Amino acid sequence: MPERIDAHHHLWLYRKEEHAWISGEMSAIARDFLVSDLEKELAGAGMDGSVVVQATQSLHETEWLLSLANNSERIRGVVGWAPISSYELPAALEEWRDEKKLKGLRHVIQDETDEKFMERGDFNRGVSQLAGTGLVYDILIYEWHLPAAIAFVDRHPKQAFVLDHIAKPRIRERILNPWAANVRELARRGNVYCKLSGMVTEADWENWNVEDVRPYVDVVLDAFGPARLMAGSDWPVCLLASTYVQWFDTLRDLLRPLSTSEKDLIFGGVAAKVYSLGKPAAAVMT
Repeated sequence: MPERIDAHHHLWLYRKEEHAWISGEMSAIARDFLVSDLEKELAGAGMDGSVVVQATQSLHETEWLLSLANNSERIRGVVGWAPISSYELPAALEEWRDEKKLKGLRHVIQDETDEKFMERGDFNRGVSQLAGTGLVYDILIYEWHLPAAIAFVDRHPKQAFVLDHIAKPRIRERILNPWAANVRELARRGNVYCKLSGMVTEADWENWNVEDVRPYVDVVLDAFGPARLMAGSDWPVCLLASTYVQWFDTLRDLLRPLSTSEKDLIFGGVAAKVYSLGKPAAAVMT
C-alpha cells in the first residue's frame, strides 16, 4: 500500500510571546506539542509520515524543526521559515544546503498588514532565489488574497507552490464566491498544488459537520484534480474544532467516490512527489 502522508501539521514548545496568535479562545492548544504527541496521532489515523510546517517566523524554530525531523522517521519533511525578503536569505539557504529534510519555505502572508505584500520587490526577489534549490513555497493566505496570489504565482512560473488550507474560504458563513472563482483561476497554473487542510477551523468550531465542508472540497477537487491535492491535518490547530482522527475520517468520507488510485495520490502520493519525500531506511529495505 502507498504511504499515507499528513502533508501539514505543526510542532511547538509553547511560549506566549512567540505564539501570540494563540488567543484566549484557543486555550486548548496553548501547550507544547512534540514528536511523541504526533506519533500517537499518526498511528491512530493510519498515517505513515508527515510534513511539519513552521508556526513562528524565526530561524530558531526552523533549526529546531529540522533537528526534530532528523531524529524522526515519521517526519519526512520540513517547511520552514527564512528571511525571504532579506538579503540574508542566500546565507540561510547556503547553511541549509545539506539539510535533506528541508523541503520548503513559508511566510505568514495572512498576518501582513501590507495588502500589497506579494507585490513587493524584496519578497519576489527572495522567492526567485529559491530557483535551483528544489524548495517548494507554501502560500498561506485568506481567500481575499487570491487575486494577488494569482499575480504573484505568474511572476514565478517555474517555482513549485502549495496553497495551504485551500486559501481559507468563508466556510462559517457558507459563502463560496468569489473564493470559488478565484481558486479555480489559480488552479489553472500547473505549478500550484493545494492542501486539503485547515477547513474545520474556518467553519463553526462547535457545530460544523461534513456537509459544511463538502462544497469547498468539491470545488478544489474539480479545480486541481487528485494529482495536485494533498491531505493535511493542520494539527494541533485543528483541535479547536476536531480531533486528528475525526478530520481524516471526514476527508475519507468526502473523497469516498474517488478511485483507489486517486485517493492514494491525495493521501500521500502528491505530497511525496511535490516535497520529494523519502521513505525511512527501514521501509526502503523491506
